[in-house]
Amino acid sequence: MAANIFFVGLMGAGKTTIGRIIAKHLNKTFYDTDHEVERRTGVSIPVIFELEKEDGFRKREAAVIEELSQMQDLVLATGGGAVLLPENRQHLKDNGTVIYLRANVHELWLRTRNDKNRPLLQNENPRKKLEQLFAQRDPLYRDVANIIVDTGGQPVSAIVHQIEQKLESL
Repeated sequence: MAANIFFVGLMGAGKTTIGRIIAKHLNKTFYDTDHEVERRTGVSIPVIFELEKEDGFRKREAAVIEELSQMQDLVLATGGGAVLLPENRQHLKDNGTVIYLRANVHELWLRTRNDKNRPLLQNENPRKKLEQLFAQRDPLYRDVANIIVDTGGQPVSAIVHQIEQKLESL
Protein backbone atom coordinates (compact mmCIF):
# COMPACT_ATOMS: atom_id res chain seq x y z
CA MET A 1 0.00 0.00 0.00
CA ALA A 2 1.18 3.52 -0.81
CA ALA A 3 3.08 5.41 1.85
CA ASN A 4 1.24 8.64 1.02
CA ILE A 5 -2.35 9.12 -0.06
CA PHE A 6 -3.47 12.38 -1.66
CA PHE A 7 -7.12 13.34 -2.14
CA VAL A 8 -8.14 15.64 -4.99
CA GLY A 9 -11.56 16.83 -6.13
CA LEU A 10 -13.83 19.85 -6.15
CA MET A 11 -14.88 21.65 -2.99
CA GLY A 12 -17.55 19.66 -1.21
CA ALA A 13 -16.44 16.30 -2.62
CA GLY A 14 -15.50 15.01 0.84
CA LYS A 15 -11.71 15.17 0.73
CA THR A 16 -11.27 16.30 4.34
CA THR A 17 -14.00 14.10 5.81
CA ILE A 18 -12.92 10.95 3.96
CA GLY A 19 -9.22 11.77 4.33
CA ARG A 20 -9.44 11.99 8.13
CA ILE A 21 -11.17 8.60 8.35
CA ILE A 22 -8.74 6.90 5.95
CA ALA A 23 -5.76 8.34 7.86
CA LYS A 24 -7.16 7.04 11.14
CA HIS A 25 -7.88 3.57 9.70
CA LEU A 26 -4.39 3.32 8.18
CA ASN A 27 -2.60 4.92 11.13
CA LYS A 28 -1.23 7.79 9.03
CA THR A 29 -0.94 11.49 9.79
CA PHE A 30 -3.69 13.64 8.24
CA TYR A 31 -3.15 17.07 6.72
CA ASP A 32 -5.47 19.41 4.85
CA THR A 33 -3.72 21.96 2.62
CA ASP A 34 -6.34 24.65 3.30
CA HIS A 35 -6.00 24.22 7.08
CA GLU A 36 -2.21 24.19 6.77
CA VAL A 37 -2.20 27.45 4.77
CA GLU A 38 -4.48 29.04 7.39
CA ARG A 39 -2.30 27.75 10.24
CA ARG A 40 0.86 29.12 8.65
CA THR A 41 -0.56 32.53 7.75
CA GLY A 42 -2.76 33.00 10.80
CA VAL A 43 -5.71 34.12 8.67
CA SER A 44 -8.64 32.46 6.92
CA ILE A 45 -8.64 31.56 3.24
CA PRO A 46 -11.29 34.20 2.42
CA VAL A 47 -8.93 36.83 3.92
CA ILE A 48 -6.00 35.51 1.86
CA PHE A 49 -8.18 35.70 -1.29
CA GLU A 50 -9.20 39.25 -0.37
CA LEU A 51 -5.64 40.44 0.24
CA GLU A 52 -3.60 38.36 -2.21
CA LYS A 53 -6.27 37.22 -4.69
CA GLU A 54 -6.38 33.64 -5.95
CA ASP A 55 -2.80 33.80 -7.28
CA GLY A 56 -1.39 34.58 -3.84
CA PHE A 57 -3.34 31.76 -2.29
CA ARG A 58 -2.22 29.29 -5.01
CA LYS A 59 1.44 30.15 -4.33
CA ARG A 60 0.98 29.45 -0.62
CA GLU A 61 -0.90 26.24 -1.40
CA ALA A 62 1.86 25.09 -3.78
CA ALA A 63 4.53 25.59 -1.09
CA VAL A 64 2.50 23.47 1.35
CA ILE A 65 1.95 20.71 -1.23
CA GLU A 66 5.63 20.66 -2.19
CA GLU A 67 6.69 20.35 1.44
CA LEU A 68 4.06 17.86 2.63
CA SER A 69 4.30 15.61 -0.43
CA GLN A 70 7.96 14.97 0.47
CA MET A 71 6.98 13.56 3.87
CA GLN A 72 6.13 9.91 4.50
CA ASP A 73 3.06 8.07 5.76
CA LEU A 74 0.52 10.82 5.42
CA VAL A 75 -2.93 11.43 4.03
CA LEU A 76 -3.38 14.84 2.43
CA ALA A 77 -6.65 16.51 1.46
CA THR A 78 -5.77 19.11 -1.17
CA GLY A 79 -7.76 22.22 -2.02
CA GLY A 80 -10.08 21.95 -5.00
CA GLY A 81 -7.82 24.08 -7.19
CA ALA A 82 -4.53 22.44 -6.24
CA VAL A 83 -4.45 20.58 -9.57
CA LEU A 84 -4.37 23.84 -11.55
CA LEU A 85 -0.59 24.13 -11.18
CA PRO A 86 1.42 21.52 -13.11
CA GLU A 87 4.06 21.37 -10.36
CA ASN A 88 1.39 20.40 -7.80
CA ARG A 89 0.13 17.60 -10.04
CA GLN A 90 3.69 16.37 -10.47
CA HIS A 91 4.43 16.41 -6.72
CA LEU A 92 1.27 14.42 -6.05
CA LYS A 93 1.89 11.89 -8.85
CA ASP A 94 5.52 11.38 -7.83
CA ASN A 95 5.01 10.95 -4.10
CA GLY A 96 1.94 8.83 -3.45
CA THR A 97 -1.39 7.45 -4.54
CA VAL A 98 -3.83 10.09 -5.76
CA ILE A 99 -7.54 9.53 -5.18
CA TYR A 100 -10.06 11.67 -7.04
CA LEU A 101 -13.30 12.03 -5.08
CA ARG A 102 -15.81 12.82 -7.79
CA ALA A 103 -19.33 14.15 -7.31
CA ASN A 104 -21.78 15.74 -9.71
CA VAL A 105 -22.34 19.49 -9.69
CA HIS A 106 -25.79 19.26 -8.10
CA GLU A 107 -24.43 17.20 -5.18
CA LEU A 108 -21.51 19.60 -4.71
CA TRP A 109 -23.84 22.59 -4.79
CA LEU A 110 -26.07 21.03 -2.13
CA ARG A 111 -23.04 20.41 0.09
CA THR A 112 -21.44 23.86 -0.33
CA ARG A 113 -24.31 26.31 -0.89
CA ASN A 114 -24.37 27.66 2.69
CA ASP A 115 -20.59 27.66 3.28
CA LYS A 116 -19.20 31.21 3.50
CA ASN A 117 -15.58 29.97 3.65
CA ARG A 118 -15.46 29.19 -0.07
CA PRO A 119 -14.35 32.42 -1.78
CA LEU A 120 -14.91 31.19 -5.33
CA LEU A 121 -18.59 30.57 -4.55
CA GLN A 122 -19.29 33.99 -3.06
CA ASN A 123 -21.05 35.33 -6.15
CA GLU A 124 -24.55 35.67 -7.59
CA ASN A 125 -24.60 32.18 -9.11
CA PRO A 126 -22.51 29.67 -7.15
CA ARG A 127 -24.04 26.70 -8.98
CA LYS A 128 -22.91 28.09 -12.35
CA LYS A 129 -19.43 28.67 -10.88
CA LEU A 130 -19.33 25.02 -9.74
CA GLU A 131 -20.28 23.94 -13.28
CA GLN A 132 -17.41 26.02 -14.69
CA LEU A 133 -14.94 24.67 -12.12
CA PHE A 134 -16.04 21.09 -12.81
CA ALA A 135 -15.60 21.54 -16.58
CA GLN A 136 -12.15 23.08 -16.07
CA ARG A 137 -10.81 20.75 -13.37
CA ASP A 138 -12.35 17.32 -14.01
CA PRO A 139 -9.79 16.50 -16.77
CA LEU A 140 -6.95 17.56 -14.44
CA TYR A 141 -8.27 15.42 -11.57
CA ARG A 142 -8.60 12.46 -13.93
CA ASP A 143 -5.08 12.98 -15.24
CA VAL A 144 -3.45 12.97 -11.81
CA ALA A 145 -5.60 10.23 -10.21
CA ASN A 146 -4.59 6.63 -9.60
CA ILE A 147 -8.09 5.92 -8.25
CA ILE A 148 -11.42 7.63 -9.02
CA VAL A 149 -14.29 7.20 -6.56
CA ASP A 150 -17.77 8.58 -7.17
CA THR A 151 -19.03 10.02 -3.88
CA GLY A 152 -22.55 10.99 -4.95
CA GLY A 153 -25.44 9.58 -2.95
CA GLN A 154 -23.36 7.19 -0.85
CA PRO A 155 -22.82 7.20 2.89
CA VAL A 156 -19.30 8.07 4.03
CA SER A 157 -18.76 4.53 5.35
CA ALA A 158 -19.42 3.04 1.90
CA ILE A 159 -16.99 5.46 0.25
CA VAL A 160 -14.30 4.68 2.84
CA HIS A 161 -14.81 0.93 2.34
CA GLN A 162 -14.56 1.30 -1.43
CA ILE A 163 -11.32 3.32 -1.15
CA GLU A 164 -9.75 0.83 1.25
CA GLN A 165 -10.55 -2.05 -1.10
CA LYS A 166 -9.03 -0.18 -4.06
CA LEU A 167 -5.90 0.69 -2.04
CA GLU A 168 -5.41 -2.94 -1.02
CA SER A 169 -5.56 -4.05 -4.65
CA LEU A 170 -2.81 -1.64 -5.79
